[in-house]
This record gives sequence, structure tokens and C-alpha cells, in this order.
Amino acid sequence: MISIPRPSRRGLLVGGAVGALALAATALLPMTNAMAATGCAVTYTTNSWPGGFTATVSIKNLGDPVNNWALGFTFPDPGQRVVQGWSATYQQSGSAVTARNLDYNGTLATGASTTIGFNGSWTSANPSPISFTLNGTTCTGGIVPTTPPPTSTPPPTAPPPTTPPPTTPPPTGTTPVAINGQLRVCGVNLCNQYGKPIQLRGMSTHGLQWFAQCYNDASLNALADDWQADLLRISMYVQEQGYETNPTGFTNQVNTLVDKAEARGMYALIDFHTLTPGDPMYNLDRAKTFFAAVSARNAARKNVIYEITNEPNGVSWSTIRSYAEQVIPVIRANDPDAVVVVGTRGWSSLGVSEGGNSDEIVNNPVRADNIMYTFHFYAASHRDNYRNEVRRAAARLPLFVTEFGTVTYTGDGAVDTASSTAWLDLLDQLKISYANWTYSDASEGSAAFKPGTCSGGTYAGTSVLTESGNFLRNRIRTPDDFPTA
Repeated sequence: MISIPRPSRRGLLVGGAVGALALAATALLPMTNAMAATGCAVTYTTNSWPGGFTATVSIKNLGDPVNNWALGFTFPDPGQRVVQGWSATYQQSGSAVTARNLDYNGTLATGASTTIGFNGSWTSANPSPISFTLNGTTCTGGIVPTTPPPTSTPPPTAPPPTTPPPTTPPPTGTTPVAINGQLRVCGVNLCNQYGKPIQLRGMSTHGLQWFAQCYNDASLNALADDWQADLLRISMYVQEQGYETNPTGFTNQVNTLVDKAEARGMYALIDFHTLTPGDPMYNLDRAKTFFAAVSARNAARKNVIYEITNEPNGVSWSTIRSYAEQVIPVIRANDPDAVVVVGTRGWSSLGVSEGGNSDEIVNNPVRADNIMYTFHFYAASHRDNYRNEVRRAAARLPLFVTEFGTVTYTGDGAVDTASSTAWLDLLDQLKISYANWTYSDASEGSAAFKPGTCSGGTYAGTSVLTESGNFLRNRIRTPDDFPTA
């Protein structure tokens, strides 16, 4: 790791009201409503895959304001288990589950809503819970039995649905954002507006304080059109002459690049680039200020993803998780739908670079919905043991490689083509999105452009590219797989 320019390496509800509930329960498709008296409204939906499912529970308070709530429900299949939950704490005994609010979502005014969710496992079926209780009061309204997981051939006797499920219109454009729309996390995947797993491939900027000249209309046209990239990671350092020196100026730079990415149909990954010190808590107040500003300004955009801490190091996973659970609600207050990416221990190595592994995250996940976890690698330094951990973690956690290099963890050195190829083949296989370090002309092996390129006006083609740039351009230019049906 070097310090300039590029130190980024390695490495529900109720309340007082006793009223019954209007309950809508859905598993898989379609959604079915069961009406009851007022008090609150609950919607339960699931999306399943072989052996598992993601459940989303939305609650609207129709009664008096409440401060704390506990949702109880019982799985009809003894094999169903809550594996990983968010936006609530979960306890399960046998088939009975209790979900309790967190600090940030325990208070619900009349008419206010909150959403919680969890990933679950199942053995032979995935029906809806038999009943719900809120603060001990039974939720009235029947639960419609759910359909079994989808198969390749539906049963011939299955009747058609009375009302077809809502559908997303076909895309009207050909850019990544036009096709995929608002992204979300489903299971362990990043999914598009059709609920289909996708992989985004793109490039990361270098530090905006050093290489702002590299991110102009011509260079971003080249990234979108010549490279055919899906993603621009906007790397805003916090220290190292970054955000802390001029919060307004750097926030404006980030927002300008979000606009430029949107205009070209690319997703924008806003990177709060913390590195030294490695404790994200050092920047907690700055993070809250920054993300409150950019999430409010960009809430209506479908192309924004938030990366809340770049490479935590020298701190426990519990510290990183606590930071995330304080920053994410700031974003959610403005932008409830955007995907948020959380850094991991050991310079975002899932803990591997500090002697750990992904078990600590699986056992103590961030209590929030629609999130992914960061993994970073540098191909010449991080090889089979890192790849093996990613392969293992990807079956249990939604991962996003927000940064990687073809060289050593210093960001410099020779390109390791064999290891880089092995890494990208694995990410393609697992549909893990990635951004390469860096789309810049820095004098280091990881840079995509030859030194001096950003002082000129030519960015397209191969003549201005380094060995790493040519390698990445060739990989990113291969056709995307964006399912829409």
C-alpha cells in the first residue's frame, strides 16, 4: 500500500391500538389480500430458490403512534428457519419466530410504515406462516397457502391465477440502467427490476483530489461506448487531502459524476473511500453528513449504489457492523430502495487478510435490508485461498467486488494475467459485480491509461491503454447477460 496517489489496497406494530390487522400474505407469486379491521396492515412476500427464500414483511401503522413492537409468527413447515435477517432482531424456537424492532425503526407514527426481512431455509415447501401476532395480539385475517417453489414444468392441473402478478414493462433503451432499472438484493444476488440476477462490470476512478482531469465527457464516453461498461465507481477519499478538507466541494464532484454516469446509462457506485485510519467510526459523523446529502439529492435516480466504507482494517467486524447500522438509516431516510454495500474486515477481504473469514458476517450480519458485502483483491497478491473463501462466502452472502487490481496489493507491479483471469472467471460464474482499480493515468501498474493520457483528448481504443487497461477493456466489452423475462 502506498499513501499517494492511491492508498487503497489489500489487502412492526402496533402500538397501543388493540385493533386487528388488515393482512396481505404472499409467497412467491401472486399477492393475496385478507381484509380485517383497522389498526395496521401487513404484507408478507417471498421469493424462493432451491432450499431457500427471501421474505419481506411490510407494516403500516393504522392506529395510534407506537414506540416498540414485536412480530411473532409460526412457520408451518418445521424445516423452515430464519438464516439471516435485517431491520429487526430475530429469535426462533422450533417453528416460532419473534422479530423485534431496532432503535431506528421502533417508533411508528399513525400512517407510518416500516419493512423488515430475512433469508430463510426450507426442506420440502415454502408456505406462508400460519399466523402473525403483534405485541401479543393475534393478527386476524386468513393466510392463503402458498404455492410450492417453481419448477421447470408447472403441474398440468394448476389453475391460472385470477389476477396476473404485476409486471415490469420491457425496457425502452439499451443501456445498462435502461434495461435493469432500480436494482435490489435478492438472496445472494444483485437483481434487476425483473428480479433476475445480474452482474455489473466497470471501472473505479482514482482519488478525485488527484485525478479529476481524467473524468470528463470524452473519457466517460469512452468508458460507456468503447469499453461498454455498466458501472462507474466514484472513489472519494475522505482523508489524504480528500473530503475532510472540503466537504462541499467533494460532494459536488461526486454528484456531478453521478449525473454524467446517469446520462450515459451507467450505474454510479458512490465510494466513501476510507483507508487510514482503518476504523470507520473515526469518520462516522462525516459519513452521516455526506450520505445524508448525496442520498437526498440522488434519491429519485435509479443508477445509484452506496458504498459506505472502503477498506476497514485493524478493527473488529462488530465495529464495522455498528458503523453500518448507524449510517444505513441515514441513507434509507432519503432513498429507501437503493442498494448499500458494506465494507468487511481486513481491507474488505471478508477478514481473510487479518486471519478471519466470512463466518463472522454470516453469524452476525448487518441488521438492514437490501445490502451487500464488499470484497477486494489484487490478483498478483491474493490467490487461491482468497478465491476459495469467496466461493464459500458467495453461497451465503451477497458479495460485490467494488475494487480489485490485476497487480499487487500496492496497486503497482506487473500484471498477473493468469490470476486475474482466474478471478474474473470466478466472478462471472458467481455473477458477482466488479469495478477495477483504476480508470486513471497514474504512474502505476494498476492504471488503465498510459501516463499523460488524461492531459490529452483521446481515451477510446487501445493505443492509450496499459497492459492492465487492455486486459480489462477486453473483459468488460464481452456481451452482458441482463435477463428481462
